[in-house]
Order: sequence, then structure tokens, then C-alpha cells
Amino acid sequence: MMKKLTYQLTIDAPAEHVFKTMLAKETYKQWTAAFNPTSDFEGSWEKGEKIYFVGMNEKGEKEGMVARIAENIPNQYLSIQHYGILDNGQEVTEGPAVESWAGAFENYSFIDLGNQTTVKVDVDTNEEYIDYFEQAWPDALKRLKEICETP
Repeated sequence: MMKKLTYQLTIDAPAEHVFKTMLAKETYKQWTAAFNPTSDFEGSWEKGEKIYFVGMNEKGEKEGMVARIAENIPNQYLSIQHYGILDNGQEVTEGPAVESWAGAFENYSFIDLGNQTTVKVDVDTNEEYIDYFEQAWPDALKRLKEICETP
């Protein structure tokens, strides 16, 4: 059974800057290192496009998540729907490895407060990842805030 977790943080920067910083290749790697030090993405942030969220596992093999961009309203809202995993470079989109969470959403709302932006993240997850996310998401958002606020 999926649970929805919500995290939010206010950043001292305009929404356009926060949105661009969150999705730019180099800064994406920096803030998502909270989840995996080798965190990266391959693909496009355009609505309807496939995107891979990848990193190296303990054995040095590339693994990650297969998703599609469900919505992208620049500087306002981004919705990602996860539907599979990458295992040794192969997409796995059905079976026991994905059935408990396939279809999970990761949604970002950017609330424009002028020179500040509140980033709200809603994540669908199963019990197995709650403790991990409770530590990783606040850390990731704190890293995003630091990157966005550094001149």
C-alpha cells in the first residue's frame, strides 16, 4: 500500500532560479547526492518524455529508476511517474521488483513568494522506504536550498 510523504522548504531565491537549478545537470547531481553520491539523470524533463534516474550501486554497476514526466509547468509544477527500474542496464517494468510501487508519483510544487520560493515535494512510497526518505528528502532539500542561495 502506497503512502504519500510531503516535504517542503522555503528558499531565498525566485521560483525560476530554483526550478532551473533543480533540473540543471550539474546542480541536480549535487542536491540528489543525498540519495546516492553518484546520482544523475539521463533523458528529458519535457512532458511525456522518458527519464532515467541513475547511480552506481556498491558493485559499481549502473542502476536506477525508469520514469516519465507526467507534467512540467516551468517554475510552478513538475510531476514524475515512476514505472520501472534499471537493472544492469536493462529496463524492468513488470514483475515482483516493481509491482509494489509502479505508478508512484513524485510531484514538485514551486510556490512563488517573490524573492523566495517554497518547494513542496509529494512522494508516493511503500513502507520499505519511509525511514530512508525521512532522512534523505530533508537533506536533499537543504542541499538544494544551499545551492540556490549561493551567489
